[in-house]
Amino acid sequence: MTVKICTEAFNPWQEIQDYQNTFLGNSANFGATSIFIGTMRDYNEGVGVQSMVLEYYPGMTEKQLEKIIADAEQRWQIIDTYVVHRVGEIKPDDTIVVVAVWSSHRGDAFDACRFIMEALKSTAPFWKKEVLDSGQTRWVEKNTDGYQKT
Repeated sequence: MTVKICTEAFNPWQEIQDYQNTFLGNSANFGATSIFIGTMRDYNEGVGVQSMVLEYYPGMTEKQLEKIIADAEQRWQIIDTYVVHRVGEIKPDDTIVVVAVWSSHRGDAFDACRFIMEALKSTAPFWKKEVLDSGQTRWVEKNTDGYQKT
C-alpha cells in the first residue's frame, strides 16, 4: 500500500506503470488491476469553474487514506494498492486522483477500487475552494455523490 500526495501535475498512466514496475515487478500473482482516475471538470452544480484550490491536512490526510485502504484490505483480497492525490491549484482537465488496486481476481479489484474512492471522497480531510467563471469563490460543501459503501 502506498499513498502519495503531490502538488504538481502528473501523468496518471506513468504513475501507475512506474509503481507497478517498481513494487510489483515481474510478479505474476495478480490477475486484475482496477484503476480510477479522477479529473477536474469545468463546472460544478450547474456553474462554470475556472480553477480550484485543494487543501489538505498533512499527516492526517495520509493516515486517513491508509486507514481506508486497510479497511478495503480486510474486505477484499488485495495484493497491492496505490493512491495518488493532487493538492494545490488545479485547472479543468488536470488529474486530481488515481486509485489503483491489484488483485488476483477482477471482482475484488473492482469492488475495492470503488470502495477506496468513495471512502476517500466522503471521509478524507480534503477541502475544495472553487474559482467560478464569475470570479467569485466558494467552498465545496458536498464532497460525495451519495454512493453507499458496502
